[in-house]
Amino acid sequence: MSVTETRLEPRLIRLALVLSIGSAATLLDTTIVSVAIDRLTREFGSPLATIQWVTTAYLLALTAMLPLTGWAVARFGTRWVWRFCLTGFLLGSVLCAVAWSAGALIVFRVIQGLGGGMLLPLLRIVLAEQAGQDKLGRVMSFVIVPTQLAPVVGPVLGGLIIGAFDWRWAFLVNVPVIVAALALSRGLVTGGPAETRQPLDLRGLALLSPGLAILVYGLTSYGEIGRLSTVATTGLIAGIVLLLGYGVHALRTVTPLLDLRLFRDRSFSACAALVFIFGGSLFGAMFLLPLYYQQIRAATPLEAGLLLAPQGIGAMIGTVFVGRILDRTGATRTIMLAGLALAVAGTVPFAIAGSGTPVAVLAVALVVRGAGLTASLLPSITATYATLPKSQYAAATTGTRILQQIGGSLGTAVLAVILQRGSFPAAFWTAVAITAAAALAALALPNRSTV
Repeated sequence: MSVTETRLEPRLIRLALVLSIGSAATLLDTTIVSVAIDRLTREFGSPLATIQWVTTAYLLALTAMLPLTGWAVARFGTRWVWRFCLTGFLLGSVLCAVAWSAGALIVFRVIQGLGGGMLLPLLRIVLAEQAGQDKLGRVMSFVIVPTQLAPVVGPVLGGLIIGAFDWRWAFLVNVPVIVAALALSRGLVTGGPAETRQPLDLRGLALLSPGLAILVYGLTSYGEIGRLSTVATTGLIAGIVLLLGYGVHALRTVTPLLDLRLFRDRSFSACAALVFIFGGSLFGAMFLLPLYYQQIRAATPLEAGLLLAPQGIGAMIGTVFVGRILDRTGATRTIMLAGLALAVAGTVPFAIAGSGTPVAVLAVALVVRGAGLTASLLPSITATYATLPKSQYAAATTGTRILQQIGGSLGTAVLAVILQRGSFPAAFWTAVAITAAAALAALALPNRSTV
């Protein structure tokens, strides 16, 4: 069954571009600063264990803010929340650039993370509400751009900045991007508060936000150490207990912070499972690939970033075509399975590669992988909203974004441990298996045209 394709209005395209610019800054910042860790260690004379919190604190702050997204949008409206978050991220970036010690920098990174935590889910919420079902695939293609390009562009940009300028420019580079996003979004992001404003679920917030942050910290610690240390075990147990406590609370509350009753919807549940598994595959492999080039191919961080560029090219190719095909055909499940097959095909060469495998072969594999990731991720995003009313879009977006974050942390931790105890082939084969496992969830996903 084909779906009639309607033209995207210029205003909708401008809105998607502006939102993508603002959201991309949060992901780019993560990868740029990762490249600067060694420089920061020398600048502040602090041990790596301390400086590593510059990255960890930012990640935990981002994660802790996710559950508030749906409530904030309903209470204050997307326009106000968008501008507030951009301003908070801008303030945090400037403060990081003037930090005088490692401790100050870590505190300012928390401020930056709190500001940026809602930007990515806001991007999806606004576009889902503005686009009809017949345009959702093409519009949501803009969501893929920050996710796919940031891990590729970030290390390259970070290497150039750290190599040519002071470390402070790793944060100052955000300023013109955010200022531009603030200026361009005036008159475009216009959503106001909901007519019915629910109270903030304080008990749910006290359980869900710390639970997510602690769980992600436990998974991150497990991946860094390579074993279940006291810190990692405590974090995992405490995080799981808090999240289970939230689950019991949410099912007994009329207006929970995140409504778990959404999972009664078959299509949404399938999408949630896909996003969780896919988060592990996407972010886990993006942890492996730079290390592979640096440790096996003796590439510098900058060279490794450039060698990963073909994946970004593949993602852009997928972005151009997949959204249009999805809107024309509505074949959500078919496109998802084809994308997963491409993603697997693009990962296998790294699992069987030797030190003498031509770089050109791996570059082609990355193009295929990038296209496959786009073709896999985009249908899962659009199908999230296929059977839900607009009033539940914010909650659905928040829920799937949380699952993607947890899945990404879990996948990275598992692959890091396998790499430490085994080899790159073993780790890449595990990444292949995780990607293939997503096909099981995809089989439960109905094609949109049949919904």
